[in-house]
Amino acid sequence: MAAGAVLILHAQNLRPAAPYSVVTSEGRTPIAAVVSGDQDLLRLDDLAAVFQLSVREDRTGNALTVSRASSTIVLSLDQGLASIAGRLVSLPSPPVRDGVRWVVPPEFVARALALILDKRVEVRRPSRLIVVGDVRVPRVTVRQEPAGSATRVTFDVSPRANYSVAQDGRRLLVRFDADALDASPATGAGTGLVESITSSEPATVVLQLAAGFGSFRSATVPIDAASSRIVVDLMPSGAPSPPPSPVQLPPVPAPPPSDPSPTFAQPAGPAIRTVVIDPGHGGDEQGARGANGALEKDITLDVSRRLKATIEGRLGIRVILTRDDDRLVPLDERAAIANNNKADVFVSLHANASPSREAKGAEVFYLSLDGYGEEARKMAENPDVKRLPVVGVGSRDIELILWELAQARHLAESGVLAGLVEEELRRRIEMSPRSIQQAPFRVLVGANMPAVLVEMAFISNPDQESQLVSDGFKTRVVQALYDAIVRYRARIESPPGR
Repeated sequence: MAAGAVLILHAQNLRPAAPYSVVTSEGRTPIAAVVSGDQDLLRLDDLAAVFQLSVREDRTGNALTVSRASSTIVLSLDQGLASIAGRLVSLPSPPVRDGVRWVVPPEFVARALALILDKRVEVRRPSRLIVVGDVRVPRVTVRQEPAGSATRVTFDVSPRANYSVAQDGRRLLVRFDADALDASPATGAGTGLVESITSSEPATVVLQLAAGFGSFRSATVPIDAASSRIVVDLMPSGAPSPPPSPVQLPPVPAPPPSDPSPTFAQPAGPAIRTVVIDPGHGGDEQGARGANGALEKDITLDVSRRLKATIEGRLGIRVILTRDDDRLVPLDERAAIANNNKADVFVSLHANASPSREAKGAEVFYLSLDGYGEEARKMAENPDVKRLPVVGVGSRDIELILWELAQARHLAESGVLAGLVEEELRRRIEMSPRSIQQAPFRVLVGANMPAVLVEMAFISNPDQESQLVSDGFKTRVVQALYDAIVRYRARIESPPGR
């Protein structure tokens, strides 16, 4: 009876929302959506039609069962929980009845449905896309700005995609070789020689040209191995014509994966283009466990996914997770993922534990050699020596470290990043008395970029365990880490005195 009352209350607050789109190799399929507060909800029968699901209401168990072939998801109607083969997955909200239909949060697709599908599934909430399988959906950020009497339109594309530019009457069509586009709203649109900038299926950006437009020229500026920038200059009528070379440049192919030395020019200065987030533990390695059953591996994965979505949605830069599901990734492989993807920042997320149930507060770590003494420092500087002594910090045992000097050259910058992370966390959550520490965590040693490890709270403290599983606490942690990365990016890209 109580559960039914909650469902009716939720249904009264539902408002229509822009649909999501499922993008597969066969095309795009719209999924109807509603919104409750600031929470999007997707129509479950639309998802069932796309993914061949059967949905059944179990009134006795107060649950919905969602089945595909021999796999079943049990969705609680009382709370935001889904059960898949005995594994519990948290959701922002339970299913809600919208008239005769059920609606579910998009996280149901990413966290629960993805576990029973045989394809990769990625939910991109800012662009309202659900990307399924091996499809090409580059992120495209469009900016418009004046360039004297001309107008410049810039497209940042990640990952790189072949393209063409063509004029069609009063429109300029920028077509990409992709299945769909994850296009952010254009900034500065509607001024100069461009009346509007819109997206058109399957993968085209349309510039509606103003009356004073005369001609255009385009060029490609490589950013890195994964990204490129397309610059389109629009000239007014009566301006000198563009050079006689073809204005419609040929598509720019990405370098083959086997080519270790791309020949295109590198950017002029340092920048933050790729962030790697490392959700601690996973698989059989559960990490610390709270008194009420919360697992470190689940919390770190949830926060990492949220942080990835926030950074990608707001900054438009590439974010890679060392794991995006419940599996064990060896410690050395985590740093290798960051190195192989040329990451500019590495953040490893954890939940702390202590024999004392009173221990509490977040802590930020970066690597240091100070605990080893002069003899150990000399050993680290000798490339023939591969190991350092075992060191214990607090109640945590540190493994014997395979020292490859990768992190040594980044210690100063790692300290700066750790300081920014600590400052932003302190604004929002409780910090430990030892809020910044240095320790030889093995996961940091091999990282060839500024790297920090964040202990978000003590899961061994019952009060902090409750915080760690709450949406509010996770949101505050994500916002703090996002703001720290933004501040660090500003420091790197625009240092004082430049």
